Amino acid sequence: MQLLGDKHGNAVSLGERECSIQRKHQKLIEESPSPAVDQALRDKMNEAAIRGALQANYNSAGTIEFLMDEKGDFFFMEMNTRIQVEHPVTEEVIGLDLIKEQIAISAGKKIDEKLKKYKLRGHAIECRINAEDPAQNFRPSPGKITAFHTPGGYGVRVDTHAYAQYMIPPYYDSLIAKLITHGSNRDEAINRMARALEEFVVEGVATTIPLHKAIINTDEFRSGNFTTNFIETVDIKL
Repeated sequence: MQLLGDKHGNAVSLGERECSIQRKHQKLIEESPSPAVDQALRDKMNEAAIRGALQANYNSAGTIEFLMDEKGDFFFMEMNTRIQVEHPVTEEVIGLDLIKEQIAISAGKKIDEKLKKYKLRGHAIECRINAEDPAQNFRPSPGKITAFHTPGGYGVRVDTHAYAQYMIPPYYDSLIAKLITHGSNRDEAINRMARALEEFVVEGVATTIPLHKAIINTDEFRSGNFTTNFIETVDIKL
């Protein structure tokens, strides 16, 4: 649940990000809203997140993470006291610059009361593009990017620091880009992501783009009926 808290005793929760598609507890794909959460459950989770933020006198952007079982019961897992990699997903469905809000809060400003009555706008999905080779047990793939072409068009966003001739060092996190698509509904966001992944060109190093293509085309992902053991249990053909 995406949180904002200020030093004036205000806190808002801006809905959920579904992060169940993971490998070794590292997120691969995030989306909002979650296909497993309806408005009634969202209201309960927002309320719980806000209660936690207020109890901690939280003053920044952050997230509270829950685990949910098959009954729809949810349980506190952890709080991330920072902005997260997948924050663009919330930005796309809320229409808000979370970094700008975080800076404003740090400068002592109050949270805008309008945010307490936010409405979700369509659906957004993010794929984390890592310099790893999924065909070689996700072996890290540092080195020089020889060609780099990002997709574009309506509803497509790319956050990246990479470019052609960029050298990927072996010392840090392998994330080289975040590909985000937004649509009026989940199917549109998925189809837009499928097209964007086809247009994303990275040469010189191996990336997880083939894995993302395979995941979003599985029946299990498109149905929205999946759990955190997706990678271990679904037959993904690269």
